[in-house]
Amino acid sequence: MPKTHRRLLAAGLLLCATGFAAAGPATAPRPAPPSVPIVVPEAYVSAESPGDELDSLATWRHPDGRTWLIATAKSSHQLVVFDADTGERLRAVGGKGTEPGQFKRPNGIAIHGDRLFVAERDNRRIQVLSLPDFRPLATFGDSELRAPYGLWLNPDADGRGADAYVTDSFMYGERFDQLPPLAELDQRVRRYRLAFSADGGVRAESRGSFGDTSEHGALRIVESIAGDPAHDRLLIADEYHPKSTLREYTLAGKPTGRQLPEDTFSFEAEGVALWACGPRRGYWVSVDQLAPLTVFHVFERRTLRRVGSITGRTVATTDGIALRDEGNARFPSGALYAVHADKSVAAFDLRDVIAALKLDRRCR
Repeated sequence: MPKTHRRLLAAGLLLCATGFAAAGPATAPRPAPPSVPIVVPEAYVSAESPGDELDSLATWRHPDGRTWLIATAKSSHQLVVFDADTGERLRAVGGKGTEPGQFKRPNGIAIHGDRLFVAERDNRRIQVLSLPDFRPLATFGDSELRAPYGLWLNPDADGRGADAYVTDSFMYGERFDQLPPLAELDQRVRRYRLAFSADGGVRAESRGSFGDTSEHGALRIVESIAGDPAHDRLLIADEYHPKSTLREYTLAGKPTGRQLPEDTFSFEAEGVALWACGPRRGYWVSVDQLAPLTVFHVFERRTLRRVGSITGRTVATTDGIALRDEGNARFPSGALYAVHADKSVAAFDLRDVIAALKLDRRCR
Protein backbone atom coordinates (compact mmCIF):
# COMPACT_ATOMS: atom_id res chain seq x y z
CA MET A 1 0.00 0.00 0.00
CA PRO A 2 1.16 3.61 -0.43
CA LYS A 3 2.98 4.71 2.73
CA THR A 4 0.94 7.91 2.83
CA HIS A 5 -2.10 5.74 3.62
CA ARG A 6 -0.56 3.40 6.22
CA ARG A 7 -1.41 3.62 9.89
CA LEU A 8 -0.65 0.97 12.46
CA LEU A 9 -3.40 -0.25 14.74
CA ALA A 10 -3.13 -1.69 18.22
CA ALA A 11 -4.03 -5.27 18.99
CA GLY A 12 -7.53 -6.26 19.99
CA LEU A 13 -9.62 -7.16 16.95
CA LEU A 14 -13.35 -7.54 16.62
CA LEU A 15 -13.94 -9.26 13.26
CA CYS A 16 -17.20 -9.55 11.42
CA ALA A 17 -18.67 -13.02 10.86
CA THR A 18 -20.73 -12.27 7.78
CA GLY A 19 -20.24 -12.40 4.02
CA PHE A 20 -22.16 -12.20 0.78
CA ALA A 21 -25.51 -13.96 0.93
CA ALA A 22 -25.33 -17.44 -0.57
CA ALA A 23 -27.01 -17.96 -3.90
CA GLY A 24 -29.46 -20.77 -4.66
CA PRO A 25 -31.96 -22.64 -2.47
CA ALA A 26 -32.07 -22.03 1.27
CA THR A 27 -29.94 -24.39 3.34
CA ALA A 28 -29.65 -25.16 7.03
CA PRO A 29 -27.91 -22.41 8.99
CA ARG A 30 -24.15 -22.84 9.19
CA PRO A 31 -22.18 -22.11 12.33
CA ALA A 32 -20.64 -18.65 12.39
CA PRO A 33 -16.87 -18.55 12.01
CA PRO A 34 -14.81 -17.79 15.10
CA SER A 35 -14.78 -14.09 16.02
CA VAL A 36 -11.09 -14.27 16.93
CA PRO A 37 -8.44 -15.28 14.37
CA ILE A 38 -6.87 -18.71 14.85
CA VAL A 39 -3.08 -18.75 15.13
CA VAL A 40 -1.38 -20.81 12.42
CA PRO A 41 2.42 -20.76 12.83
CA GLU A 42 4.44 -19.77 9.78
CA ALA A 43 6.40 -22.54 8.09
CA TYR A 44 9.21 -20.00 7.80
CA VAL A 45 9.92 -16.28 7.84
CA SER A 46 12.86 -15.27 5.67
CA ALA A 47 15.83 -13.16 6.74
CA GLU A 48 15.06 -9.45 6.77
CA SER A 49 16.07 -7.03 4.01
CA PRO A 50 14.73 -3.62 5.12
CA GLY A 51 16.10 -1.67 2.16
CA ASP A 52 13.99 -3.47 -0.42
CA GLU A 53 10.43 -2.52 0.68
CA LEU A 54 8.90 -5.74 -0.63
CA ASP A 55 5.33 -5.53 -1.91
CA SER A 56 3.77 -8.17 -4.19
CA LEU A 57 4.44 -11.88 -4.79
CA ALA A 58 4.18 -14.53 -7.48
CA THR A 59 5.40 -18.14 -7.72
CA TRP A 60 6.97 -20.02 -10.63
CA ARG A 61 8.12 -23.62 -11.01
CA HIS A 62 11.68 -23.73 -12.36
CA PRO A 63 12.55 -26.48 -14.89
CA ASP A 64 14.93 -27.95 -12.29
CA GLY A 65 11.93 -28.64 -10.04
CA ARG A 66 12.43 -25.83 -7.53
CA THR A 67 9.70 -23.27 -6.91
CA TRP A 68 10.67 -19.61 -7.03
CA LEU A 69 8.91 -16.96 -4.99
CA ILE A 70 9.41 -13.62 -6.78
CA ALA A 71 8.79 -10.36 -4.93
CA THR A 72 8.68 -6.79 -6.17
CA ALA A 73 10.95 -4.42 -4.22
CA LYS A 74 9.75 -0.82 -4.43
CA SER A 75 12.64 1.04 -2.79
CA SER A 76 15.51 -0.91 -4.37
CA HIS A 77 13.64 -0.95 -7.72
CA GLN A 78 14.31 -4.65 -8.18
CA LEU A 79 12.76 -8.07 -8.25
CA VAL A 80 13.92 -10.39 -5.46
CA VAL A 81 13.90 -14.15 -5.97
CA PHE A 82 13.48 -16.51 -3.01
CA ASP A 83 13.40 -20.29 -2.73
CA ALA A 84 9.69 -20.80 -2.06
CA ASP A 85 10.31 -23.91 0.06
CA THR A 86 12.83 -22.39 2.47
CA GLY A 87 12.69 -18.59 2.13
CA GLU A 88 16.37 -18.44 1.12
CA ARG A 89 17.15 -15.33 -0.93
CA LEU A 90 18.54 -16.50 -4.27
CA ARG A 91 19.14 -13.33 -6.30
CA ALA A 92 17.96 -9.83 -7.14
CA VAL A 93 17.23 -8.55 -10.63
CA GLY A 94 17.14 -5.07 -12.12
CA GLY A 95 17.72 -1.64 -10.64
CA LYS A 96 16.37 1.87 -10.93
CA GLY A 97 15.87 3.16 -14.46
CA THR A 98 13.65 3.38 -17.51
CA GLU A 99 15.48 0.97 -19.83
CA PRO A 100 14.25 -2.58 -20.49
CA GLY A 101 15.13 -4.74 -17.52
CA GLN A 102 15.14 -1.76 -15.16
CA PHE A 103 12.31 -0.68 -12.85
CA LYS A 104 10.89 2.32 -11.00
CA ARG A 105 8.72 1.38 -8.02
CA PRO A 106 7.68 -2.10 -9.20
CA ASN A 107 4.45 -3.18 -7.54
CA GLY A 108 2.00 -5.72 -8.96
CA ILE A 109 3.36 -8.95 -10.42
CA ALA A 110 1.84 -11.86 -12.36
CA ILE A 111 3.13 -14.90 -14.24
CA HIS A 112 1.76 -16.75 -17.24
CA GLY A 113 3.81 -19.70 -18.43
CA ASP A 114 7.39 -18.46 -18.69
CA ARG A 115 6.42 -14.78 -18.96
CA LEU A 116 6.66 -12.45 -15.98
CA PHE A 117 4.54 -9.27 -15.88
CA VAL A 118 5.48 -6.36 -13.58
CA ALA A 119 3.49 -3.17 -12.95
CA GLU A 120 5.83 -0.21 -12.46
CA ARG A 121 4.15 2.70 -10.73
CA ASP A 122 6.70 5.39 -11.54
CA ASN A 123 7.51 4.17 -15.07
CA ARG A 124 3.75 4.02 -15.68
CA ARG A 125 3.94 0.76 -17.59
CA ILE A 126 3.71 -3.01 -17.49
CA GLN A 127 6.99 -4.71 -18.31
CA VAL A 128 7.14 -8.30 -19.56
CA LEU A 129 10.21 -10.48 -19.01
CA SER A 130 11.04 -14.10 -19.76
CA LEU A 131 11.82 -16.69 -17.10
CA PRO A 132 14.21 -17.90 -15.84
CA ASP A 133 16.64 -15.43 -17.45
CA PHE A 134 14.59 -12.22 -16.86
CA ARG A 135 15.18 -11.14 -20.43
CA PRO A 136 13.01 -8.12 -21.34
CA LEU A 137 10.33 -8.99 -23.91
CA ALA A 138 7.93 -6.04 -24.12
CA THR A 139 6.27 -3.13 -22.34
CA PHE A 140 2.72 -1.83 -22.63
CA GLY A 141 0.27 0.58 -21.02
CA ASP A 142 2.56 3.62 -20.95
CA SER A 143 0.09 5.59 -23.08
CA GLU A 144 -2.78 5.19 -20.59
CA LEU A 145 -1.49 4.22 -17.14
CA ARG A 146 -0.76 6.90 -14.55
CA ALA A 147 -0.04 4.96 -11.34
CA PRO A 148 -0.36 1.20 -11.93
CA TYR A 149 -0.42 -0.96 -8.83
CA GLY A 150 -2.23 -4.32 -9.01
CA LEU A 151 -2.15 -6.81 -11.85
CA TRP A 152 -4.12 -9.95 -12.70
CA LEU A 153 -4.09 -12.11 -15.86
CA ASN A 154 -6.91 -14.23 -17.28
CA PRO A 155 -5.24 -16.55 -19.80
CA ASP A 156 -6.98 -18.11 -22.77
CA ALA A 157 -7.48 -21.86 -22.67
CA ASP A 158 -5.12 -22.38 -25.64
CA GLY A 159 -2.34 -20.30 -24.06
CA ARG A 160 -2.08 -17.94 -27.02
CA GLY A 161 -3.38 -14.85 -25.28
CA ALA A 162 -4.82 -13.37 -22.11
CA ASP A 163 -6.76 -10.46 -20.71
CA ALA A 164 -4.73 -8.28 -18.35
CA TYR A 165 -6.41 -6.18 -15.63
CA VAL A 166 -4.38 -3.36 -14.08
CA THR A 167 -5.49 -1.14 -11.19
CA ASP A 168 -4.56 2.51 -11.73
CA SER A 169 -4.55 4.38 -8.41
CA PHE A 170 -3.61 7.82 -9.71
CA MET A 171 -4.02 10.70 -7.27
CA TYR A 172 -3.83 14.49 -7.42
CA GLY A 173 -2.21 17.26 -5.37
CA GLU A 174 1.40 18.15 -4.69
CA ARG A 175 1.82 15.10 -2.47
CA PHE A 176 -0.44 12.86 -4.55
CA ASP A 177 -2.83 12.46 -1.63
CA GLN A 178 -6.01 13.91 -3.14
CA LEU A 179 -8.64 11.62 -4.60
CA PRO A 180 -9.80 12.26 -8.16
CA PRO A 181 -13.40 13.41 -8.57
CA LEU A 182 -16.00 10.64 -8.79
CA ALA A 183 -16.44 11.19 -12.53
CA GLU A 184 -12.82 10.09 -13.16
CA LEU A 185 -13.02 6.89 -11.15
CA ASP A 186 -14.26 4.99 -14.19
CA GLN A 187 -10.51 4.77 -14.98
CA ARG A 188 -9.55 2.83 -11.86
CA VAL A 189 -9.05 -0.47 -13.73
CA ARG A 190 -7.44 -0.71 -17.18
CA ARG A 191 -7.92 -3.75 -19.37
CA TYR A 192 -5.62 -5.02 -22.12
CA ARG A 193 -5.90 -7.79 -24.66
CA LEU A 194 -2.63 -9.71 -24.95
CA ALA A 195 -1.46 -11.92 -27.81
CA PHE A 196 1.56 -14.22 -27.37
CA SER A 197 3.81 -15.33 -30.22
CA ALA A 198 5.80 -18.54 -30.40
CA ASP A 199 9.11 -16.67 -30.08
CA GLY A 200 8.07 -15.21 -26.73
CA GLY A 201 6.80 -11.89 -28.00
CA VAL A 202 3.84 -10.08 -26.46
CA ARG A 203 1.45 -7.73 -28.23
CA ALA A 204 -0.98 -5.65 -26.17
CA GLU A 205 -4.11 -3.75 -27.19
CA SER A 206 -5.93 -1.40 -24.83
CA ARG A 207 -9.54 -2.37 -24.19
CA GLY A 208 -10.43 0.71 -22.14
CA SER A 209 -11.11 1.16 -18.45
CA PHE A 210 -13.88 0.69 -15.92
CA GLY A 211 -14.96 1.60 -12.40
CA ASP A 212 -18.14 2.56 -10.57
CA THR A 213 -18.51 6.34 -10.18
CA SER A 214 -21.32 6.33 -7.62
CA GLU A 215 -20.80 7.75 -4.14
CA HIS A 216 -21.40 4.38 -2.50
CA GLY A 217 -19.67 2.04 -4.94
CA ALA A 218 -16.69 3.98 -6.32
CA LEU A 219 -13.21 2.46 -6.25
CA ARG A 220 -11.27 5.18 -4.46
CA ILE A 221 -7.84 3.75 -3.56
CA VAL A 222 -7.12 0.53 -5.42
CA GLU A 223 -4.23 -1.88 -5.50
CA SER A 224 -4.82 -5.64 -5.32
CA ILE A 225 -7.04 -7.37 -7.87
CA ALA A 226 -7.75 -11.03 -8.64
CA GLY A 227 -10.36 -12.96 -10.59
CA ASP A 228 -12.26 -16.22 -10.87
CA PRO A 229 -13.42 -17.00 -14.42
CA ALA A 230 -15.50 -19.98 -13.23
CA HIS A 231 -17.78 -17.56 -11.36
CA ASP A 232 -17.33 -14.53 -13.66
CA ARG A 233 -15.88 -12.56 -10.76
CA LEU A 234 -13.25 -9.93 -10.10
CA LEU A 235 -12.46 -8.93 -6.54
CA ILE A 236 -10.86 -5.50 -6.17
CA ALA A 237 -9.45 -4.25 -2.87
CA ASP A 238 -10.44 -0.67 -2.06
CA GLU A 239 -8.14 0.68 0.69
CA TYR A 240 -10.13 3.85 1.27
CA HIS A 241 -10.82 4.64 4.91
CA PRO A 242 -13.05 4.23 6.81
CA LYS A 243 -14.80 1.74 4.53
CA SER A 244 -12.04 -0.45 3.14
CA THR A 245 -13.48 -3.58 1.54
CA LEU A 246 -13.42 -5.94 -1.45
CA ARG A 247 -15.75 -4.93 -4.27
CA GLU A 248 -17.12 -7.37 -6.84
CA TYR A 249 -17.10 -6.85 -10.61
CA THR A 250 -17.73 -9.15 -13.55
CA LEU A 251 -14.87 -10.00 -15.89
CA ALA A 252 -16.43 -7.60 -18.38
CA GLY A 253 -15.86 -4.79 -15.90
CA LYS A 254 -19.43 -4.35 -14.70
CA PRO A 255 -19.90 -3.59 -10.99
CA THR A 256 -22.36 -5.99 -9.42
CA GLY A 257 -23.11 -3.57 -6.58
CA ARG A 258 -21.97 -6.18 -4.07
CA GLN A 259 -19.09 -5.97 -1.64
CA LEU A 260 -17.92 -7.60 1.53
CA PRO A 261 -19.51 -5.98 4.57
CA GLU A 262 -17.55 -2.85 5.41
CA ASP A 263 -16.78 -4.07 8.93
CA THR A 264 -15.09 -7.24 7.66
CA PHE A 265 -11.74 -5.44 7.58
CA SER A 266 -10.49 -3.76 10.73
CA PHE A 267 -7.91 -1.77 8.76
CA GLU A 268 -7.20 -2.10 5.04
CA ALA A 269 -8.19 -4.77 2.54
CA GLU A 270 -4.97 -5.63 0.74
CA GLY A 271 -3.67 -8.72 -1.07
CA VAL A 272 -6.27 -11.15 -2.38
CA ALA A 273 -5.78 -14.63 -3.88
CA LEU A 274 -7.96 -17.46 -5.16
CA TRP A 275 -7.46 -20.92 -3.66
CA ALA A 276 -8.91 -23.28 -6.26
CA CYS A 277 -9.76 -26.82 -5.13
CA GLY A 278 -11.16 -27.99 -8.46
CA PRO A 279 -13.03 -26.24 -11.28
CA ARG A 280 -15.53 -24.44 -9.00
CA ARG A 281 -14.75 -25.31 -5.37
CA GLY A 282 -12.30 -23.58 -3.11
CA TYR A 283 -11.71 -20.38 -1.17
CA TRP A 284 -10.58 -16.80 -1.37
CA VAL A 285 -7.90 -15.45 0.96
CA SER A 286 -7.60 -11.72 1.65
CA VAL A 287 -5.32 -9.61 3.80
CA ASP A 288 -6.39 -7.30 6.61
CA GLN A 289 -3.22 -5.19 6.86
CA LEU A 290 -2.84 -4.98 10.61
CA ALA A 291 -0.12 -4.69 13.25
CA PRO A 292 1.12 -6.33 15.38
CA LEU A 293 -0.19 -9.27 13.31
CA THR A 294 -1.74 -9.44 9.86
CA VAL A 295 -5.15 -11.13 9.74
CA PHE A 296 -5.93 -13.36 6.77
CA HIS A 297 -9.67 -13.76 6.10
CA VAL A 298 -10.85 -16.89 4.29
CA PHE A 299 -14.09 -16.89 2.24
CA GLU A 300 -16.00 -19.57 0.37
CA ARG A 301 -15.23 -19.35 -3.32
CA ARG A 302 -18.82 -19.34 -4.61
CA THR A 303 -20.74 -17.42 -1.96
CA LEU A 304 -17.94 -15.32 -0.44
CA ARG A 305 -19.22 -16.25 3.00
CA ARG A 306 -16.42 -15.83 5.53
CA VAL A 307 -15.46 -19.19 7.03
CA GLY A 308 -12.78 -17.94 9.40
CA SER A 309 -9.59 -15.97 9.86
CA ILE A 310 -6.02 -16.79 10.77
CA THR A 311 -2.88 -15.01 11.92
CA GLY A 312 0.69 -16.15 12.13
CA ARG A 313 3.02 -15.59 15.05
CA THR A 314 5.17 -13.00 13.27
CA VAL A 315 3.75 -11.72 9.97
CA ALA A 316 2.50 -8.12 10.15
CA THR A 317 1.38 -5.24 7.88
CA THR A 318 1.22 -7.49 4.83
CA ASP A 319 0.86 -6.06 1.36
CA GLY A 320 0.95 -8.83 -1.22
CA ILE A 321 0.19 -12.54 -0.99
CA ALA A 322 0.47 -15.46 -3.37
CA LEU A 323 -1.22 -18.84 -3.07
CA ARG A 324 0.17 -21.95 -4.72
CA ASP A 325 -2.23 -24.88 -4.58
CA GLU A 326 0.12 -27.21 -6.47
CA GLY A 327 1.80 -29.44 -3.92
CA ASN A 328 5.42 -30.55 -3.65
CA ALA A 329 7.58 -32.43 -1.16
CA ARG A 330 7.84 -29.45 1.22
CA PHE A 331 4.22 -28.32 0.97
CA PRO A 332 2.16 -31.33 -0.20
CA SER A 333 -1.12 -29.35 -0.25
CA GLY A 334 0.45 -26.07 -1.35
CA ALA A 335 1.32 -22.89 0.50
CA LEU A 336 0.17 -19.36 1.21
CA TYR A 337 2.99 -16.82 0.88
CA ALA A 338 2.90 -13.36 2.44
CA VAL A 339 5.10 -10.29 2.75
CA HIS A 340 6.08 -9.43 6.33
CA ALA A 341 6.53 -5.74 7.25
CA ASP A 342 7.98 -4.87 3.82
CA LYS A 343 11.26 -6.63 4.67
CA SER A 344 10.85 -10.39 4.42
CA VAL A 345 8.60 -13.15 3.10
CA ALA A 346 6.81 -15.94 4.93
CA ALA A 347 5.00 -19.17 4.09
CA PHE A 348 2.04 -20.97 5.64
CA ASP A 349 1.46 -24.67 4.97
CA LEU A 350 -2.06 -25.01 3.56
CA ARG A 351 -2.49 -28.28 5.47
CA ASP A 352 -2.26 -26.25 8.67
CA VAL A 353 -4.81 -23.72 7.39
CA ILE A 354 -7.23 -26.51 6.41
CA ALA A 355 -6.92 -28.12 9.83
CA ALA A 356 -7.25 -24.85 11.77
CA LEU A 357 -10.38 -23.66 9.97
CA LYS A 358 -11.85 -27.14 9.31
CA LEU A 359 -11.97 -26.47 5.58
CA ASP A 360 -12.92 -28.85 2.78
CA ARG A 361 -10.46 -31.75 3.01
CA ARG A 362 -10.61 -32.12 -0.77
CA CYS A 363 -8.36 -29.05 -0.87
CA ARG A 364 -5.59 -31.34 0.44
